[in-house]
Amino acid sequence: MKKITFILGLAAISLVACKKEVSTIQADTVVDSTMATTASPDASMEPQTMDPNLPPPPPPAPAEANPEAAAMEAAKKNPVTTLVLSQSNFDFKDVKKGQVVDHKYEFTNTGKNPLIISEVKPGCGCTVPDYTKTPILPGKKGFVNLKFDSSSFDGAVNKYADVYANVENMPIKLTFSANVVK
Repeated sequence: MKKITFILGLAAISLVACKKEVSTIQADTVVDSTMATTASPDASMEPQTMDPNLPPPPPPAPAEANPEAAAMEAAKKNPVTTLVLSQSNFDFKDVKKGQVVDHKYEFTNTGKNPLIISEVKPGCGCTVPDYTKTPILPGKKGFVNLKFDSSSFDGAVNKYADVYANVENMPIKLTFSANVVK
């Protein structure tokens, strides 16, 4: 009989101790960093809403912040077509330091869908692109013009620009070279 009373007493103490521990845990629990900060044993566990006068939190940043990948995705949104470049490389030969030169790369849309150039990304800030921004219909011509500022260079220079368009093998790499002389 003493054993049964002892076990029942121990069980009662354990239950009270467990209940107290649960209350302590609830009092220290953070519901959500954007909602209520703590909950007391007497408080409701309902999350509190944020002040409606405050602006909503900004949307999460895109998983992919890679500009080349973004340009590639933009170009892929249109039906694929084909093109033929008149040339993909140009040599300016000798260019006086500080001179700004440009070259127009022409191409023809040889596919069945309109050709759309979504972006032209030069390899450095010394090169400024311009290009046909309207859809180029099948059989029609378009261009990419690259303007090179030789102010920061001496000697042999090799530069490029990547063209993103709705073609299979992109980016299309246009290159140029120059010999910058004083």
